Amino acid sequence: MAIEDMLYPLAHRYIDAPGWLKASAGQAYSWIPRRARLGEAYCRFRAELCATRTPQAAAALAREKLRATLQWAMETVPAYRSYRLFARTDDPVRLLSRMPITDKLDIKRSPEMYLSRAMPGSQRLRMVTGGTSRNPLEFWLQKHVTRAKEACFIEDFRRRVGAQPGELTLSLRGRNVPDASRPGGKLWTREPIKAQLIFSPNHLAERHMPRFAEALVRYRPRFVEAFPSMLLPLARWLAKNPLPEFTRAVAGVMLYSENVHGLQMELFRRVFGCPVLKHYGHSERVLMAASMPDDDRYFFWPQYGWFELVDFDDQPIRRPGVLGQIIGTSFDNRIMPFVRYRTGDTAVLCGSEHPSLHGYPACERIEGRLQEFLVDASQRLVSLSRIGAAHLPAFSEVDSLQYEQSRPGELLLKYVASPSFSSEAQQRMASTVARTTGCTVRLARVQNIERTPAGKQCMLIQRLDIRRYLGRTALVEDAHASL
Repeated sequence: MAIEDMLYPLAHRYIDAPGWLKASAGQAYSWIPRRARLGEAYCRFRAELCATRTPQAAAALAREKLRATLQWAMETVPAYRSYRLFARTDDPVRLLSRMPITDKLDIKRSPEMYLSRAMPGSQRLRMVTGGTSRNPLEFWLQKHVTRAKEACFIEDFRRRVGAQPGELTLSLRGRNVPDASRPGGKLWTREPIKAQLIFSPNHLAERHMPRFAEALVRYRPRFVEAFPSMLLPLARWLAKNPLPEFTRAVAGVMLYSENVHGLQMELFRRVFGCPVLKHYGHSERVLMAASMPDDDRYFFWPQYGWFELVDFDDQPIRRPGVLGQIIGTSFDNRIMPFVRYRTGDTAVLCGSEHPSLHGYPACERIEGRLQEFLVDASQRLVSLSRIGAAHLPAFSEVDSLQYEQSRPGELLLKYVASPSFSSEAQQRMASTVARTTGCTVRLARVQNIERTPAGKQCMLIQRLDIRRYLGRTALVEDAHASL
């Protein structure tokens, strides 16, 4: 049993509690050992990670977990019971290839068909996808297992920059600060359970930065965990107003949930002078990947879930450099095992491994969801991550932006910038986007760009059905390879 899952329904009360109560209750809870808070499963996953540092051990465990997941799904999940005829094969990879690819819409239409009949309702942990999705998905995780597993693998990721549980971390991941909206209220709070210094996401403007700087100098967090769009304004301010009392102490920066672009990475590394890593995951806990201090590619943990990349006809991709769709099969979720689940994300496969991560599938880049592609005037797809704001010097003075598309070859670009952002700079920005995307561009200056309920920034509001244009994807990859 995991204490954290038992208390999970009360988490919102803790988050909204007065600061003095949160500090005392959180501090007391933080003294409970992690193995007691996260349960026996946490210890098991840690042991598995420690035992699979060699490629042979990691591959053997991944195949065994894949076999167990498929057998459990075929025996107990209605959506997969008709595939029991194939269960005699000794090769789990071959068996997997015979299973159908499952879309979010399949689960939304008939969620009960994807729930195991062999697990009691008391073991279900209800979740709803957030992020940038306009169509949230309701699904279930396994109590006392899934969240413990997530914590274990996140710890493994954080160790890549030397972070240990209990070390103070600056958190810029969309979590609100209750007192920040009150006149004279604090713009930051300390969260003792996760050892986080949390800044209000709604106040990351230049006029508030001196108040944040006071907290940074006072507490000197050793690590930073952030959405790139939230770290960007702080990093820009620090570039103009150096704060060595803080930045010299930072040993690692970890970026989550949003695509991060070239000039952003350059800025973060210049300001903090330490490794900057990228993380990939999703609410369904099907796959997890991350970069390394010396390598910006994404490497998928084979012990976490089974990774596949398929083309837009759902055929396997094995050739490096080809854009495809990320398909995942989850391990260790007996409540709702995700089998060949279409994550909605796209990526480009890489042929070489990291020397320290043999057996970890590698992707050169993760492009994001299909709905994060633009359609140019020739009806080809243009990856938003390839032409994202921070790749282009024309955007260096823009605080935030958002694309919106309703017709092929046409874009509305909404942006937030200081009054000093001249009309000439605006025209340079418009012409740069037009040249890069093959679209005509209309600019709209706005006061702010709304974030999702999870605190993320939606870079593109795509009103087109992208699947209508998938046949031209290879063309656009070649056409923009030199950008």
